[in-house]
Amino acid sequence: MNPTDDAPRTARQRPAPGLRRPTAPDGLVVVDKPAGMTSHDVVARMRRIAGTRKVGHAGTLDPMATGVLVVGVGRATRLLTYVVGADKEYRATVRLGVRTTTDDAEGEVVAVVDASAVTRDDLSAPVVALTGRIEQVPSSVSAIKVDGQRAYARVRAGEDVALAARPVTVSRFDVHEVRRAGEGDGPVPAGVVDVDVTVVCSSGTYVRALARDLGAALGVGGHLTALRRTRVGGYDLAGARTLDELLAWPEDVPLEVLPLADAARATFPVRELTAQEAAALSYGKRIAADPDPDEPGAATAGTSTGGAAAGGAAPDRVAAGGPVAAISPDGTLVALLERRGEHAAPVLVFAPA
Repeated sequence: MNPTDDAPRTARQRPAPGLRRPTAPDGLVVVDKPAGMTSHDVVARMRRIAGTRKVGHAGTLDPMATGVLVVGVGRATRLLTYVVGADKEYRATVRLGVRTTTDDAEGEVVAVVDASAVTRDDLSAPVVALTGRIEQVPSSVSAIKVDGQRAYARVRAGEDVALAARPVTVSRFDVHEVRRAGEGDGPVPAGVVDVDVTVVCSSGTYVRALARDLGAALGVGGHLTALRRTRVGGYDLAGARTLDELLAWPEDVPLEVLPLADAARATFPVRELTAQEAAALSYGKRIAADPDPDEPGAATAGTSTGGAAAGGAAPDRVAAGGPVAAISPDGTLVALLERRGEHAAPVLVFAPA
């Protein structure tokens, strides 16, 4: 049993003796993760709330981070592999003048430099250099595997770990407030500057590595002191529920989830099927591909914003060339499709014959 399963619960949260929570329907739940919990901790609690062990999440958040954690229940866990690849939006605070072992506030301080001379204008060039398609070296304490073992485990064992740079895309890196963080009293050294930013980036981007590299470019060092994920693909904080709200869900009522079709519409491009196409896909067969939308006069697949269910986000945030959600005339998610030449082939079938 996972240790988190032994966490104490109030009488209101404890199921009555001999009773089991009703199993939630297949779908997604957007959780506003609190600080101090791992993503796995959230999943462990969601298994109890949803009345099933078939629960997973799309994209880990560090314990210090808060915000959008997309949780799949039942068959919706099959969507998570593709949701993970969607772009993400964060609000963050970068502290200039202090370097840490982990590039965030959870690590040990290794250097302190007076950054009080740094101005907003000084930030412009480094921020531009860290925007667009860049080569990023992940933090050495990331979860990336090195020879079959997590990098952070090797670091904790005393090894020096140097990870290779990898291509990522930072489509937005907006600087907001720039302020003095401390005057030398308490835990904040004098001369430290805090910078509030918004980052929109591809999957696999480390915001704490952006903080590290911004500080390095300015010659003062830097690390991340706050991180809040505000969106994953088409799922944002407007459609999120706190863990306390979910724990208070009535014991005898199945958890309310975002249904499969609505969940798919929120993040994936959509193809509205004919009845014949839906039947073919239910047997795992290919169907004719939609015309290329870049061809003159070509029609495009039907789309829907799914706004009410997912906070109004647009359904175009999966990677270009990624899967398309195939929706039957009765509104059922039949499959996820990928184009293969003149055909569209199902990569996942949700409504088999």
